[in-house]
Amino acid sequence: MTHKICIRAAGAGDVEAIDHLLKPFAEKNIILGRDKDNIFQHLQEFLVAEYDGVLAGVVCVHIYGENLAEVRSLVVDPQFQKHGVGRLLVEGCEQWAVGLGVAKLFALTYVTGFFLKLGYRIVSKESLPHKVWTVCVHCARFADCDEVAVEKVLSDAPIRPMVVKPIIEIDGF
Repeated sequence: MTHKICIRAAGAGDVEAIDHLLKPFAEKNIILGRDKDNIFQHLQEFLVAEYDGVLAGVVCVHIYGENLAEVRSLVVDPQFQKHGVGRLLVEGCEQWAVGLGVAKLFALTYVTGFFLKLGYRIVSKESLPHKVWTVCVHCARFADCDEVAVEKVLSDAPIRPMVVKPIIEIDGF
């Protein structure tokens, strides 16, 4: 039997399912907790994975600047783990970041091996800009952080912003 996995941008109708996916991992302090308001406020940063039409995973890409973005809140429902959903979500982040002109992605993670298999390398947390720590102060483990920083260079040269095409263009208005 073949299965269909789709990675797409999250929509407002996904917020309840995203919240449901994130909560158990936040309760175990694996990821930072988010309430529904926070998910709505950052909805444009989320990608979701559908496995045979069921929401199976979620990830968030937070952009810090022209050359740096973070992979956040990467969660795959336990019943869909080991099916490539996490890998596809991270690859979706990478494609999205490149399309936005971002040269480097990083993550703070407890599953280092997963990211290493995807071409990320371990870096010192101190090498990351101070502004990435603004959400970390809300973490229960902030004073004794045991996450590992990983990064992947998506482009060797600084990427210049792309020419942004209009979404709607009306002549003679």
